Amino acid sequence: MLPGPGSATSELPGSATSELLPADHSRLLRAGRPVPGWAVGTALLAPVVLVGGWLIAGALQPASYSPMRQTMSVLAGHSGTDRWVMTAALLLVGSCQIATGAGLIAVRMPARILLILTGLSTLGITATPEPATGPTSRHLAFAVSCVVTTAVWPVLVARRAPAQPWILSVYGCATVTVIFAGLSCWLLIAARDGGGDLGMVERLTSVVQGLFPLVVALALRQTHGTQATRDNAAMSVPGTGKQL
Repeated sequence: MLPGPGSATSELPGSATSELLPADHSRLLRAGRPVPGWAVGTALLAPVVLVGGWLIAGALQPASYSPMRQTMSVLAGHSGTDRWVMTAALLLVGSCQIATGAGLIAVRMPARILLILTGLSTLGITATPEPATGPTSRHLAFAVSCVVTTAVWPVLVARRAPAQPWILSVYGCATVTVIFAGLSCWLLIAARDGGGDLGMVERLTSVVQGLFPLVVALALRQTHGTQATRDNAAMSVPGTGKQL
């Protein structure tokens, strides 16, 4: 007797049949959405432009400028020589942060919004250049907001998925948050006390915190690639090696 319609499906094991359900397949696609390549590019560009900006702008300053003592805001402030260099760098960094937040579609919406707010705070720093007499209250507000949002961001990135890189786990993100909080407190104390290492602390904190979105983007792409391989293997018909 010829097999009736749907008998091929009925002969498959239960696990294979379940892989054919559209609802389950769409759920897998939603859970493993990839990070677009341009988001990885903007996440990489932000710290590169930041470091390049302060190196080039610092080289254009007079000998009295000290990167150990003075902040990047001085380079973009009214007292800076060729201040447009650091201003342009900060504008590009803020734009990259906003673009990265929009492109990290595999993380939860609160994390994406917070990264976008970090980018807006960076743009706010650029829009309120530091006068020769010292930073204004608005400039300080944007600077503190940038530090706080960046330090808190890893908490919102944490995921409880069973198979994922350690850096995306709850423990991994908690560890990063503790490190970021320590750097942020160090920076705020140096700014309050006017220590001679303020410029160095600011640069170190900015680079370490600025690299984490890139780490997250690369980890998410790796997770998606691994999950896609497993899904393709699970959807193969046992004994034939062919996919449905």
